[in-house]
Amino acid sequence: MTLSEPGAPVLLAPPVARELAAAVSAALDNVRRHAGAEAHAWILVEDEPGEVIVTVRDDGPGIPEGRLAEAEGEGRLGVALSIRGRLRDIGGTAELISVPGQGTEVELRVPREAARDARGKAGKAR
Repeated sequence: MTLSEPGAPVLLAPPVARELAAAVSAALDNVRRHAGAEAHAWILVEDEPGEVIVTVRDDGPGIPEGRLAEAEGEGRLGVALSIRGRLRDIGGTAELISVPGQGTEVELRVPREAARDARGKAGKAR
């Protein structure tokens, strides 16, 4: 695994950071489970003025067309809940791009506005 990150800390409210980290962990679990032992994974963290973007990419076999919908139909909701649901819960988005034979990329975006809102809610909860 290779990690590329900014030189300075990326500051997020603790609840946002926890959910984002859990979504990244779920994406890496999927690399381990589905891409094979020889696959490589890359994580890119971008700290933009309006949002934080974390991309997890692998060079595995990719996801066959329709497989995610099929898995959801079987009650296997890993991507739907562990990744997309977590990002939705913190005001962000998760986009999954996969081409059979060319790997998979999961792009997680958290708007700074959502991060500020979560900080305010965390402060009020205390």
